[in-house]
Amino acid sequence: MSEFYTPRLLEDIRRTADLCVKCNICTSACPVVPLTDLFPGPKYVGPQAQRFRDPGLPSPDHSLDYCSGCGICTLVCPHGVKVMEINTAAKAELRKQQFRENPLNLRWWRNTAFGYNEVLGQVGGLVAPLANAMMRFRPARLLLEKTFGIDHRAPFPTFHFNKFRSWFFGQHQREKTPTPPGAPKVAYFHGCATQHYEQEVGRAIVAVLEHNGFEVVLPEQNCCGLPMQSNGNFAAARRYALANLRKLAPYAGQEIPIVVGGTSCGLELKSDYRELLGIHTAEAQLVAEHVYDICEFLWLQYQAGRLRTDFKPLNRYLPYHTSCHQKLHRIGRPALDLLSLVPGLTVEEMGADCCGITGTYGYKHEKYEIAYGVGKPLFERIKASGAKMATCDNETCRWNIAAHTGVDVVHTVEVLAEAYGLRT
Repeated sequence: MSEFYTPRLLEDIRRTADLCVKCNICTSACPVVPLTDLFPGPKYVGPQAQRFRDPGLPSPDHSLDYCSGCGICTLVCPHGVKVMEINTAAKAELRKQQFRENPLNLRWWRNTAFGYNEVLGQVGGLVAPLANAMMRFRPARLLLEKTFGIDHRAPFPTFHFNKFRSWFFGQHQREKTPTPPGAPKVAYFHGCATQHYEQEVGRAIVAVLEHNGFEVVLPEQNCCGLPMQSNGNFAAARRYALANLRKLAPYAGQEIPIVVGGTSCGLELKSDYRELLGIHTAEAQLVAEHVYDICEFLWLQYQAGRLRTDFKPLNRYLPYHTSCHQKLHRIGRPALDLLSLVPGLTVEEMGADCCGITGTYGYKHEKYEIAYGVGKPLFERIKASGAKMATCDNETCRWNIAAHTGVDVVHTVEVLAEAYGLRT
C-alpha cells in the first residue's frame, strides 16, 4: 500500500476557512447553539478559530468539545467551507492536549473507550446476560455516570452471544436457496452494530439482495473507525481504516459493489478516510468509488429496471427520520423512494435536522441534556403521530428515537423485506 500524506487534506481544510464570509448561516442552522452557552457556534470554533491555530497545535478554545459533529454546518455553508471537518480535525489536537493536561482524566478514557465500539461489542457479547442486566440496573448505570460520565439515561443496545457473521456462514449457508450460476455479486459491509447488536438488519439486507438475484459475499472487515475519529483518536481510526481498505480493495478491484447498511459507516468508507483521516491512496479512491448505501444501491437497481417490485400491501403510516450522516452522502432520499413502491404504505419524512445522539455524543453525561433537547421536537412529533413503528437508517439514531418515543424503529430494508414476504 502506498504512503498517505495526512497534512494534505488538513491544509485543504485550512484553505476552506478562508472562504468563510462570517454570514453565520452555519450558526443559525446548528442544532446545539440554541441549547447551551457552552458552544458559541460552528463558525466561531471552526473557520474563525482556525485562523488562530498553528499547524499541529491544539485549538485555543475548549468549547470545540461541544460540537456534536452532525455536519449540518458543512451542508448549509453557501461557500463550501468544511466547517464540521475543521472542527473534527481540531478535536484530534484537543484530545492530545487534554491528555497532556491530565492523563488520569476519566472522561478522556471514557471517550477513548467509546471509540473502540467493536471491542465493546465483543466483550459485552461474551457475558451478554450479565452485560444486559448491568445496563438495566439503575445503581450500576448511576455509578458509570458518576465515575466515567456515561449518562444513566443513554440508550444502550442489547448485547448478544451470537453474531451476524456466525449466522451468515452457518445457518444461512445451510438453508439458503442455491445462487444461480453467473449471479452478480455484492460485498456487504455490515459494520459493528449489525455484527454485535442488530442481526435482524443484516438478515433483512441479505434477504432483500438475494431476492433480487444477487450473490451476497461477506468480506473480512473491522470497525469503520468512525467512533475513534469522532472522539479525536485519529491515529487509531487510521489504523482501522487502512485495515479495511486492505480487506475491501480486492472486491472493488473486481468491480464488485460494496453495500453498507449504516449511513455513518458508508460515509466513512466513501469520503472520511480521505477527507478527514487524510488517507490518499489508490486503494482509498478505489474503494470509495465502489461503496453504496444499501438504499442508494437498491434505488439504482430500480432505476435500471432490475429491482423486483412484488411487494405485498403494508397498510400503515410510517414516520421516517433522515440521519445527519445520510444527508452528508448527498444522494437524496433513496429510502423514501423505495418505500413509495410499497402498496398501502404512507411514509412521512419528519424533517428534523438531527435526533441529537450523533454517535456517542448523547451518551456523555455533560452533553446528554443538549442531545435530548436537539432531538425533542422529533420525539414529540413521532409520539403525536400515534405510529407504532418508525424508520431510520442509522443505528444509534434508531436506538435513541426508540428510547425516547417507545416506538419500534427499524431500518428501511427491514420494511422492504416484510413487504416482499421474506423470512429473516
